Formats: sequence, C-alpha cells, structure tokens
Amino acid sequence: ETFRFQYEYNPIYHQYTDALRVSPAKVNRIEQIPFLPIRFFKSASIQTTLFQPSVIFESSGTTGILPSRHEVKDVQLYEDSFNRAFELFYGKPEDWCIIGLLPSYLERQHSSLVYMVDKLIRQSGHPSGGFYLHEFDKLASVLQQLEQAKQKTLLIGVTFALLDFAEQYPIPLSYTTVMETGGMKGRREELVRPQVHELLKNAFNLSSIHSEYGMTELLSQGYSKSDGMFYSPPWMKILVRDDEDPLAVTSTIGLNKATAGAVNVIDLANLYSCSFIATDDAGRIFPNGGFEVLGRLDNSDLRGCSLLAI
Repeated sequence: ETFRFQYEYNPIYHQYTDALRVSPAKVNRIEQIPFLPIRFFKSASIQTTLFQPSVIFESSGTTGILPSRHEVKDVQLYEDSFNRAFELFYGKPEDWCIIGLLPSYLERQHSSLVYMVDKLIRQSGHPSGGFYLHEFDKLASVLQQLEQAKQKTLLIGVTFALLDFAEQYPIPLSYTTVMETGGMKGRREELVRPQVHELLKNAFNLSSIHSEYGMTELLSQGYSKSDGMFYSPPWMKILVRDDEDPLAVTSTIGLNKATAGAVNVIDLANLYSCSFIATDDAGRIFPNGGFEVLGRLDNSDLRGCSLLAI
C-alpha cells in the first residue's frame, strides 16, 4: 500500500521505478519493490504529495560534499517514530538521565540526530541531562555524581568524541549506558566497530557498548545493545541487495543463514518522502531479524554518522 501510494504521488520515485521497468501491478513481494538510491536526497526534492516542509533535516557529510536534504511534511511523524522506538528498546525517557556528546552535530544546524536527542533529554527532565560540546572535565564530574546516586544514565555520543573522552577520562561506569552513533568525521583514524567498542569497554569498565543506526534520510532508527547486532522497530525493516544488481534483493523472510550485501531500508515513517531506500552501507542480515552494519560501500561519500569498517 505504501509503495503504490508513493509510486503515484512521488514524481522522482515514479520516474525511477519506471526507469527500472517495474510495474506496480506486478509487485507482490517486498523484495520486488524498487529501492531509491540514497544519493537522490542530495540532488532532488523527495516528496510524496506536494507540501511545504515543517522541517528540513540535512546530513553532516564532509567539507566540499553536497549534503542530503530530507524534507519532512509533519515533524510529528519523526517524533512519534523515535519516541516509540526508544520506549520499545529502552523504556520511558523519564526513567533516564540522558546526556548527548555530539559536538560536530551541535556546531551545525538541521541535524535530525540533535533534534531527536534534544527531545529525549527534555522528556527525561533530569536536571543533569543535556548536551556537552568539549567540556570533558564537567562531563566526567557529572557522570561520577550520577554514578554515586545510582542514576540510570544514557550517554549517547558521536564515535570520535566518545573515544576522545574515554582517553582523557577513563571512568568505571555501572549505571551508565554508553551508546555510539558512529562517525569519525576525519577527526581520528577510522576503526571498525568492534575496535571502537573494545576501547570504550576498557575505558569505562563496561561489558557492552550500545549503538544507534540512523541517518538523515530515515525517520526511524535501529539499536544495538551488544556486539554490534542491531534490531529495528516493527515499522522499519532491513534487507540486502547485490551491489552489482539493485533488483536482486534478499529479506529475512524465509532466510536460513546470514546474508551480506548492500543495505536497503524500509522505513514506513518516511510516508511523505520515500519509504524504500537503497543506502551506501554494507551489511549482513540474520534469520532472527537482526542485522550488522559492516561499513561503507566503495566510492560512497563520507558521512558523519558512518563507521568506515571494511
């Protein structure tokens, strides 16, 4: 239903589907749905129906690279999506003290990640919650106070900032969940996710590091609570495609072994942009519905929310 709606009312997606000679009347399985290459968000206005956006999110990218733009018809869709997903995986925000260590994102406008974390911080309502730029000494002091109070805390941060903080302030944490969002942004040597997690676990004396998988072009997120194994909310689904054949798509339906490929995402929260996105990430899906993000495809743009991993 969503595919046919977007085919009818999204001119860019309509043209792309027609160019692939895919007839909506013959699409009977999700694997047959055309997935729009994510690069279209850089060069075109991706809208299903015509509307004036309530907000426009932009990717961070790197200097000299054109950012992606996600025109959101109703920002309440985004809020409903990330609130429901957070509660599904972590419970109510008010049970947490939420701290954002997102310096590169706070230094620019139009970040969907900052928007989400800001809303979660406000819902948490904890007086020690908030954003930190480069005040590592203050952050260390706040975390120690929260630990002494046995306060359940979420420290969500971009990877390079978490690694910088871990090097300067290795603090044993018992009541704090550390969540990385990916992203080196040229600030540090690129590392694979297991290397990042090992460094953070050793610095903070933690058994596991959590991760968030999201991007400007999506209004939903996947979460990993350990070992880089992500799970998505029910309205979001990860598939993989053959990087040589964009129409050769594999889903977890009937899957009996782990399968790797380029990552396709179905995000039904993207109702008024495009719910079927062919990303530039490489990944692996599993029969239990979990997925791993292995890194970036060759020749894809560097992005602020990405780990270069292969």
